Amino acid sequence: MHLIVDSHQDIAWNALTFQRDYTRPLAETRRLEANSLIPERNGDSLLGWDEYQRGNVAVVFSTLFAAPARKKELWDTLWYPDFDTARKLYRDQVNLYRKWTDSHPDKFRLIASTGELDSIIQHWSQPARNDEGHPVGMVMLMEGGEGIRSVKELPEWWELGLRMIGLAWMGTRYCGGTSEPGPLTNEGREMLSAMADLNFMLDISHMDEAAALESLDRYEGAVMASHSNCAALMKGSESNRHVPDRVIELLIERDGVIGLIPYNNFLKVGWSRKTGSRREEVVLDAYIAHIDHVCQLAGDSLHAGIGTDFDGGFGLQSIPMGLESIADLQLVASKLMERGYTDTDAANILGGNWLRFLRKNLPA
Repeated sequence: MHLIVDSHQDIAWNALTFQRDYTRPLAETRRLEANSLIPERNGDSLLGWDEYQRGNVAVVFSTLFAAPARKKELWDTLWYPDFDTARKLYRDQVNLYRKWTDSHPDKFRLIASTGELDSIIQHWSQPARNDEGHPVGMVMLMEGGEGIRSVKELPEWWELGLRMIGLAWMGTRYCGGTSEPGPLTNEGREMLSAMADLNFMLDISHMDEAAALESLDRYEGAVMASHSNCAALMKGSESNRHVPDRVIELLIERDGVIGLIPYNNFLKVGWSRKTGSRREEVVLDAYIAHIDHVCQLAGDSLHAGIGTDFDGGFGLQSIPMGLESIADLQLVASKLMERGYTDTDAANILGGNWLRFLRKNLPA
């Protein structure tokens, strides 16, 4: 099996919101939640440590996320009315990751350097001893950016191990975002300049097109899209959540990688669990089409990756038929090869492209 790198998982948000413990097998999580409101609110979970092992999922980009007060759900516990609260919520998630990896170094380890990345990959390259499995590497990614109250705080976040920042979720004080279009603000431009000085990687997912285009032109550091799909394949969608071709092409020119999402709402226009759409209406080939679209724009297999966003507001009920958990992502390789991709191409897309990106842009 190929190594998989998944560039977007809201692990801390799930742990703090739903008390999900991803050191457990997925079957245990589903059993514990069966008679609760969690599957209704977030779908049946797709993640568990046993599933990481079966799927060869070696590295994930683990997020720091909280919702602004205007967009919180009635049941949501991680939301902020002001930037001081956002900072606290994001710091709480950093603390959770540190506590988790300190308590379970055999299962999860933080990655903030190429040395730590190489240690994880070396572990996965060898047979597991006594069926103990391999630790999953976690690269911290801040989604939304509003936990950073000013550019003066960026060095503190760097020291905490944060390496990736996305300035948008909905619109933020930095730029337009999902459902709230708009360009970069002056505060956003100032943040980009300061981020580049410290070599943070910029995640353009959720950015409105105007903000993404200016960011790709302006930002001097590494650029990526952790979890986005192709607007060209979502004709009829009125959402600005999907990435237009000209943004993808600029990302490719900058040697970036885009993680594609196997989420039915982002694969079939009009699909929605809330409106009673059935899971079987979307097949895995619909997901492969988005990966293929990026590769066709690039002319190679070096810029598409996996960015599941699993358990990030949706679960089993909202992913293509054929996938039951994170362990099933290996099916992507066989689907790609059915389309004429080589085994090397599949290895690039499942994990190799993200590993190359990390090795190039993490500090030593």
